[in-house]
Amino acid sequence: MEEIRWGIIGCGDVTEVKSGPAFNKVGNSKLVAVMRRDAAKAADYAKRHQVPKWYGDASLLINDPEVNAIYIATPPLQHEAYAIEALQAGKPVYVEKPMTLDAAAAQRMTDATNQLNVKLCVAHYRRAQPMFLKVKELLAKNTIGDIRLVRLKMLQPPNPALIAKTEDNWRINPAISGGGLFHDLAPHQLDLMTYYFGPVKHASGIAAKQQENTAVDDLVTGNILFENGIVFSGTWCFSVAPEDQADNCVIYGSKGNISFPMFGNKITVNTDEPKEYAFEPLQHVQQPMIEKVVDYFLDKGPNPCSGEDALITMKLMDDFTSR
Repeated sequence: MEEIRWGIIGCGDVTEVKSGPAFNKVGNSKLVAVMRRDAAKAADYAKRHQVPKWYGDASLLINDPEVNAIYIATPPLQHEAYAIEALQAGKPVYVEKPMTLDAAAAQRMTDATNQLNVKLCVAHYRRAQPMFLKVKELLAKNTIGDIRLVRLKMLQPPNPALIAKTEDNWRINPAISGGGLFHDLAPHQLDLMTYYFGPVKHASGIAAKQQENTAVDDLVTGNILFENGIVFSGTWCFSVAPEDQADNCVIYGSKGNISFPMFGNKITVNTDEPKEYAFEPLQHVQQPMIEKVVDYFLDKGPNPCSGEDALITMKLMDDFTSR
């Protein structure tokens, strides 16, 4: 392939700004078709974004000869079936996070890409953003010495503003999302931890439903022991008071710490020489990742986040929430 001609399955809210427009802004990349089960909404999206084709049936998009790569942006319930169908059609896949409902499904997707020898990338796009790459650089430079432990805190009130709003609020339907808001937000955070600190030796956690009339866990705690001895501890709660909300990750080392939010634009380094790094918000948060995915699909670079990489995150989420 000399150009990636994308088809999007599930052109909903996440694709309006975060990802969709970036497919036409990356070199050797073009968005040529979109699909949504509500055909009228697919047609509207195509018209507004100047996309040549639209479909109400995913199979028709997958088998369109003008489409040579598939981006799956549906809720997680559909990820596995659509990904495997696209892989079987010989078309590389870029799939949204979480990779799918659970680790077992993620394993099946990973097995399929390996057996069929067709490429698969998972949209853990923070790996490619300048701010999180800077954290990785600071760690590599031993800025805070030997890493000891990591503390992550994500505390939000009910219906937090950082969660995209949808008509049916599928993110708190475990049959569709795999869990609650933890399953929507934690994949990015846990993926970064394994991206920074490597293989996992042991993981465990506690999950609880603390609000009335909820079908999903709204409090999750998790601990990881990495093979290099670094210890991670995270807390996610989605029922705190508005004034108690927090979004912070602190990496502690022998010479200081690095602090940063997952939904923000500033890194703070606390050592003998304190320093802050501020970053401009990205117009399309997935564009740096899409650039790397396009390069990978064109055999011009490595896989920025493989099925094996994302499977680790799915296993961690299962470890934290299994009772």
